[in-house]
Amino acid sequence: MLESYNPQIIESKWLREWQISKLYRAGEQQDQAKYYCLDFFPYPSGDGLHVGHCRNYIPTDVISRYMRMRGYNVLHPMGWDAFGEPTEQYAITHGIHPRVITDRSTANFRRQMEMIGTSYDWSREIDSSKPDFYRWTQWFFLKFYKQGLVYRDTSWQWWCPTCQTTLSSHEVQGDVCWRDHPGVEKREIPAWYFRITEYADDLLASLDQIEWPERIKTIQRNWIGRSEGCQIDFRTKTGQVISIFTTRPETIFGVTFLTLAPEHPLVSELTSDGQKRHVSAYFDQASKMGEVERQSTSRVKTGVFSGGYAINPLNGDQIPVWVADYVLPSYGFGAVMGVPGHDERDYQFALEHDLPVKCVIEIPGGSPENSPSGVFTGHGVMTQAGPYSGLPSNQASKQITDQIEQHGNGKRMVQYRMHDWLISRQRYWGTPIPIVYCESCGEVPLSEEDLPLLLPEMDDFTPDGTGNSPLSRVEDFVNTHCPRCNEPARRETDTMGGFACSSWYFLRFTSPHSSDGPFDLEKVRYWAPVDLYVGGVEHAVLHLLYARFWTHFLADQGLLNFREPFTKLLNQGQLMAPDGRRMSKARGNVITPDSIVDQYGADALRVYVLFMAPFEQDVDWSEAGINGARRFLNRVWNLYAGFYPAEESYDHIDAELEGVLHRVIQDVTQRIEQQRFNTVISSLMELTNLLYDRYNSEGWQSATYRQALEILLLLLAPIAPFITEELWKGTGHQGSIHLQDWPKWDQNLVLDQQIQIPIQINGKKRTVVEVDAPTRRSEVEAAAFASPDVMRHLDGQKILEVIYVPGKILNIRTDPAS
Repeated sequence: MLESYNPQIIESKWLREWQISKLYRAGEQQDQAKYYCLDFFPYPSGDGLHVGHCRNYIPTDVISRYMRMRGYNVLHPMGWDAFGEPTEQYAITHGIHPRVITDRSTANFRRQMEMIGTSYDWSREIDSSKPDFYRWTQWFFLKFYKQGLVYRDTSWQWWCPTCQTTLSSHEVQGDVCWRDHPGVEKREIPAWYFRITEYADDLLASLDQIEWPERIKTIQRNWIGRSEGCQIDFRTKTGQVISIFTTRPETIFGVTFLTLAPEHPLVSELTSDGQKRHVSAYFDQASKMGEVERQSTSRVKTGVFSGGYAINPLNGDQIPVWVADYVLPSYGFGAVMGVPGHDERDYQFALEHDLPVKCVIEIPGGSPENSPSGVFTGHGVMTQAGPYSGLPSNQASKQITDQIEQHGNGKRMVQYRMHDWLISRQRYWGTPIPIVYCESCGEVPLSEEDLPLLLPEMDDFTPDGTGNSPLSRVEDFVNTHCPRCNEPARRETDTMGGFACSSWYFLRFTSPHSSDGPFDLEKVRYWAPVDLYVGGVEHAVLHLLYARFWTHFLADQGLLNFREPFTKLLNQGQLMAPDGRRMSKARGNVITPDSIVDQYGADALRVYVLFMAPFEQDVDWSEAGINGARRFLNRVWNLYAGFYPAEESYDHIDAELEGVLHRVIQDVTQRIEQQRFNTVISSLMELTNLLYDRYNSEGWQSATYRQALEILLLLLAPIAPFITEELWKGTGHQGSIHLQDWPKWDQNLVLDQQIQIPIQINGKKRTVVEVDAPTRRSEVEAAAFASPDVMRHLDGQKILEVIYVPGKILNIRTDPAS
């Protein structure tokens, strides 16, 4: 064993050893309990990893290593979400083919991930841009298609003139796309959709069955947005029908205007000659705004009168029809009945455009003011509502809906805020869509035997401004024969957005080399679903919702025996740059793991990332913190290098140390399972300090001390895999430490008593606190600063240092002049 701790030598040595021994390969022991731990499918950018990514990859590695030591058959794989516009745009900018960029980036990511000690099973590595993967993405597309869950439609979509492709609604903010390109606009574009709305109720109901953060489940519930209500049909004088959806049909007697989304198909028909110029200009303005901006409650409610009118089907009132951008074409029918007396948004619009306000619900004794404006949005008694006046509004709602249905003016219905999943991208670097167009047969899917439909090689894949995919320029690809009649036909040239690949990749990891299907049925039913899935909150809706939809569908097809893909979900906090901003190459504040490992070692990086803050909390990088982690590991090294007693040296038991040791095993075990990694490090630091104290006071002369040294290594192994492997071998043990059994604690030996710790301020005793034994610095400090006596004597003084002698005393040193 080396005399001094040199992480660069140790870590390069064990990286080679682990690769040669294939230490982390997942077996196929069907009779062994499994644990599937997965990180969100990463996009391999050309810039590589920065230390912020470690907030995700290091904690999942700790959990995977811990579960292996607990005896589980662990699947901890890694692969690449390699298709998509970022890679293609980078390729265009730098004149390099996306294939070359992808291979270069994934190799760099893999090198960095191995460098920081992650225990991925690299034999299962997948790449979504390789034919052996996207063949099955196409296969799934055909499965959806045959069940009527994929369709092509022409509708208004966001278009980025820089990316030159369609975008989903929340890839747009204002007139800027998700890649910060300005000038985004709405265009009528033919595109492919997955009919995810067919699964809306199923996706809502099963949220209660999974262990996810409640805020993520709430976001998904709100995104799906299930509402029970009524469709009401208003007719214009010339016979057109304007359908609206409302959850409050009883307010129909208070309607004083209708508003249509600028994209509504009836806008052009209803617009009078005198208003055409105004409506056209308003449409151009609205087409440059994102949905979030259009629905902002802080915006002035803009709009323009169409010049047309509709008739209220219950009372015959003539109602002006307006065009307003706060109405979205994707929700309801793209039309809203304006009830300013009972809806805040409608009230603001009416005030802005001098439209009448009519109240048709009140509480006996007067209309209450239950909002700042006095708009009544609650339930009460109907008034000015014809035959329904005097009825409770809840009762009137049912009767009005009955009348609407009986007279053919609408129907009861359930509405969803979520709309179908736009899958088309007019770009090159993506999965080709397996559809051809035949003059005789129309739209024809390829047969499964024709897969994979290969993405053709292209030297020039730059979009040409026509709105078509670059694939439309590859004649050998476009021109084909109809699979049904063998007549000449043309291929679809759109490619699928990247979310199609990431909606099923976790299933492929269970059998990544399967050539007879997307996965081996027996293996996927053993390994899946994923037991723990970890990643950022930015995927709260898109990826997570799409993956759930995909899994529900496959369960309905009999391919899976579960419906939810991810049993437990965790979201890590962000690691920000020292300046408090997100790390970005453009900002010049990126810190790479390479630079940290070169200077401090991978184990120090791992310890610091886990110790710096609670797992889910955002935190700024600190050079002082990484120095502290390095000093801790050096202290651990010196503890073993300085003295490691022979097994037969001493046979007596140190009862006090034994109790402390079992309490630490309990604490570390429970805290890893609770993802309280920062407190795990605290416990191990305190145990290390205690062993130093025991050594200096001749307390090492016991069999318990030797046992404590072994257990400290085992508890530290998932966190600092390199140093613990080296010390394990250096102290005479056989086999890898990462394949040893996790220590167990004996509850009868866990010390559970209160001890008193004197608290000093600048050397003077001020109080005594009681804490559980064994004492932990964090708990003693918490008790000290919670003491009124301590706070009174501190009296706002600046704290310079807190010194803790474990189990004996805590001294707070202050600057009395502060």
